Amino acid sequence: MFGLLEWILILVQIVPYIITLASIITALTPTPKDDLLVGKAYRLLEYCALVIGKAKEIAPEKEVKDFK
Repeated sequence: MFGLLEWILILVQIVPYIITLASIITALTPTPKDDLLVGKAYRLLEYCALVIGKAKEIAPEKEVKDFK
């Protein structure tokens, strides 16, 4: 029982560092194409950094249509 609590305590201590590091990396690097291996790894990094929903940056290769 105490072994499980120790693992939970370790996770609670490590997770904020993972989120912070992933946030710094995603903020400093441009968004790559999604179809490349780097793009897929970057997508995983975005999830670790909690960059989801409206906080996501659109990749520059994607076409954004104007609705005028």
